[in-house]
Amino acid sequence: MASVTEFNLAEAIAVLSRTPAALDALLRGLPDIWVRGNEGKDTWSAFDIVGHLIVGERTDWMPRARIILENGEARPFDPFDRFAQAKQSQGKSLQQLLDEFARLRGENLASLRSLNLQPKDWTRRGRHPELGVVTLSQLLATWAVHDLTHVHQLSRVMAHRYRDAVGPWSAYLGVLNCAGHSAP
Repeated sequence: MASVTEFNLAEAIAVLSRTPAALDALLRGLPDIWVRGNEGKDTWSAFDIVGHLIVGERTDWMPRARIILENGEARPFDPFDRFAQAKQSQGKSLQQLLDEFARLRGENLASLRSLNLQPKDWTRRGRHPELGVVTLSQLLATWAVHDLTHVHQLSRVMAHRYRDAVGPWSAYLGVLNCAGHSAP
């Protein structure tokens, strides 16, 4: 029987605080072929993924945490536009996006820490427009796992560039055989 993992804010922040540097180390300075390539029609590139993470920093995680803390279930979350980055990232370079993501994440984590949340707060509830009632701990845990989902997606999207070039080794390269989704 699987055990239930309890939410731990310090553990979540440990992941969330590392994502900007991890993306920066992987992507900054790479040729466009690596950061603008995708897996085909209606899929995302590394550039799109970073843009999507920025939108989340602006409109999802901390705004929703504040809604839970200030209004509970009385005010549903604003719907999240999972494709807003297409418009919001236009005319920007990947370097600009990486810098913006790092800045916004730092600000959001400082705001999160300033709330001085305690385990008793984890069960506070809000209302997601599609999923219904959710707790603060579920929202914050999802934020961390959302980062990891997109790090996984980023690896898969970038590996796609050499899917044919690796020849028969593709049988050993799980990232090329992943059945994961391309958009969130």
